[in-house]
Amino acid sequence: MKIAVVGTGFAGRTLAGGLAELGHQVTIGTRDVAETLARTKADVMGNVAYPVWAETHPHIGLAPFAEAGAGADFFVNAASGAASIAALTATGAENLAGKVLLDISNPLDFKNGFPPNLFVKDTDSLGEQIQREFPEARVVKSLNTMVGNLFVTPKAVADGDSTVFVSGDDADAKRIVTELLASFGWNDVIDLGGIATARATEMMVQVRLLTMTSIGTPMFNFKIAR
Repeated sequence: MKIAVVGTGFAGRTLAGGLAELGHQVTIGTRDVAETLARTKADVMGNVAYPVWAETHPHIGLAPFAEAGAGADFFVNAASGAASIAALTATGAENLAGKVLLDISNPLDFKNGFPPNLFVKDTDSLGEQIQREFPEARVVKSLNTMVGNLFVTPKAVADGDSTVFVSGDDADAKRIVTELLASFGWNDVIDLGGIATARATEMMVQVRLLTMTSIGTPMFNFKIAR
C-alpha cells in the first residue's frame, strides 16, 4: 500500500519504519520539511532528531502534509493529540475521504506536569473528534495503549503474548487494520466496538505512564487474560 504517516515524532517514525520493512511505500507528512530536516537535538525522551533517523531509513519519504497524503491508500495519525486535527486538516479532507485512518495518538495535556491529564475523556475521545471532523474517513483507533517500540515488534515483551485493541465504526476498516497488525506479529487483537470505545483506550494511557514510572521501563503491555 501507499501509506501516509502524519507526524514526524518517535511513534510515527517507528510505525513508518515497520511498514516500510513490510514492503509498503511510506511517506511521512510534516508541516515544514525544511524545519524538520534542520533539527539537530534529541527530543525530551532522548529520541534522535529526525534527520539522524532518516539517514538509516532512506526509502521513507518526507513531504508537506498535503503532498504526503495525495494518492495515499492508507493513513496513520501520529501527530500529537493537540495537533492532530490541524495536521489532518492540512493533509486534506479530500485525501482522507474513503480511506482508512489509523489513529494512534492520545489527547495528552502536560500543562500540570506528569502524569498528564487528558484534554478530552469520559464523554468524548480524540478518536471521535477526528471521525466527526473527517466524516468520510474510516477512523480506527489502535496502538495507543503501548510504547511505540512495541508497535512493530510485539514479541519484544511476553513473547508477543499481549493485547492490542481496535475501535471504529467501519467493520471493513477494522479488518484491514487487524490484518496489518497481524503482519507485525500481533496475535491477540480485541475489537472493542465503535469509535466511541476509543474513550476507554485513551484513558488507559494514564495507567500505562504510571506503571512505566513504577517499574522503571516502558517495555511492557496490557494482556487480557481469559
